[in-house]
Amino acid sequence: MIKRHKIIVVIFILILFPFGCMVGPKYSKPEQQKTDSYKNERNLDSLANVTNLKWFDLFNDDVLKDLIKKGLENNYDLKIAVSRIDQLRAQLGYAKADLFPSFQYGATINSNDKNFTPSTAGASMSWELDFWGKYRHENNAVQAELLATEEARKVVLSDIVSNIAYAYFQMRNLDEQLEITKSTLETREKYYEIINQRFKNGYISEVDKVQIEQQVAIAEAAIPNIQRQITYQENTIALLTGQLPTEIPRGKSNTELRIVSEIPLSLPSALLENRPDVKAAELRYKAANERIGVAQAMRFPSLNLAAIAGFASADLSNLFLGSSYLQNASAGIAGPIFAFGKNKRRVEINRQQAEQFKFIYQKTYIGAVSEVEQSIQNIKTYKEEWKARDRQVKAALINFNLSRERYDSGYVSYLEVLDVETNLFNAQLSLSQLSERQLSSMVELYKALGGGWNL
Repeated sequence: MIKRHKIIVVIFILILFPFGCMVGPKYSKPEQQKTDSYKNERNLDSLANVTNLKWFDLFNDDVLKDLIKKGLENNYDLKIAVSRIDQLRAQLGYAKADLFPSFQYGATINSNDKNFTPSTAGASMSWELDFWGKYRHENNAVQAELLATEEARKVVLSDIVSNIAYAYFQMRNLDEQLEITKSTLETREKYYEIINQRFKNGYISEVDKVQIEQQVAIAEAAIPNIQRQITYQENTIALLTGQLPTEIPRGKSNTELRIVSEIPLSLPSALLENRPDVKAAELRYKAANERIGVAQAMRFPSLNLAAIAGFASADLSNLFLGSSYLQNASAGIAGPIFAFGKNKRRVEINRQQAEQFKFIYQKTYIGAVSEVEQSIQNIKTYKEEWKARDRQVKAALINFNLSRERYDSGYVSYLEVLDVETNLFNAQLSLSQLSERQLSSMVELYKALGGGWNL
């Protein structure tokens, strides 16, 4: 009885002791190049909780919000990301199971008394003690990878939301360009009828007629080109929202959206900690760091416990008698002696892999700072450029009307009118494109900050 108690005490100590012994490096967050604020912050207003905003609510376009909602419900990339998270959750449970003993059962029946193989029925237990922390390190690594995958899901989510917005703004820009082109074509066709009649009456030369005819053809050719681009953007939105190709509904114009979307900005560098790709990169480095401990633990001997209890008898009829009962417990140790540096190299391989993930994390952070800085500059400069282009369009429109009056009065050739009208047309297209770029740059800033995705 005393001997049995001693065995129990020894086993109990062996079970508890491993949890106080864990080889491998402890994780510490890599140092990052920090800046208290971005250089453009002095030019901008502040916003306390930018990351908690749903930026697309600020555009006040129900059609856009409905498309984004459909994208979050139906997008296949997001469904794939969620499936990967579920897979890693299962993998985490699989890794955790290695920390505990495994139990098996088995039975054999032999009706031949002369056979040397007895009949048996019993259960067994086997357990590799996590003495050096191999399984705990692996468990920590998988847990970090699970968290990284959840952050990757947020990256996919932000990509879906922003890509739908980009495609929507581009589609509305093309809609506006189509209207500008149709209006220009209508004006040119009307003028063509006037000039053609004047040519027939001998008041003007054929040069004026050919010039306006050429401009009509240019406007006509531009329309199907824009229509193709609109269809492409509609198909892009349909794919992002998990739909078959279909006509996409329209909401507010880009000009209307631009007016209501004056977004204040808050840009402390700590805000980048909310970026899911930055978080994911750090978690992948953490997982790689844990696997250094796994490799180091594999250089040490493994400790195993085993136990069996059951019945065994050559006579099947006596299998479950008390005399047939047996039990046994054992402990074993096994480890590498000499493997020509293989185990040492395994540790070095994992150490270098962790080093690579650390560099990736640091690069991701620096890239995030750069993206925010560029997004701020884009918003500022697009706003200034839009104001200048708007003045250009207004001036070009006045100039065009004056030029037509001068031509009708016979003071200038139609070549001057064409030049002025072309400048107006190009200025209107540029203004439309700038409205889209302004909206897209605001989306880019929120994406760069990692905010607005708490849906």
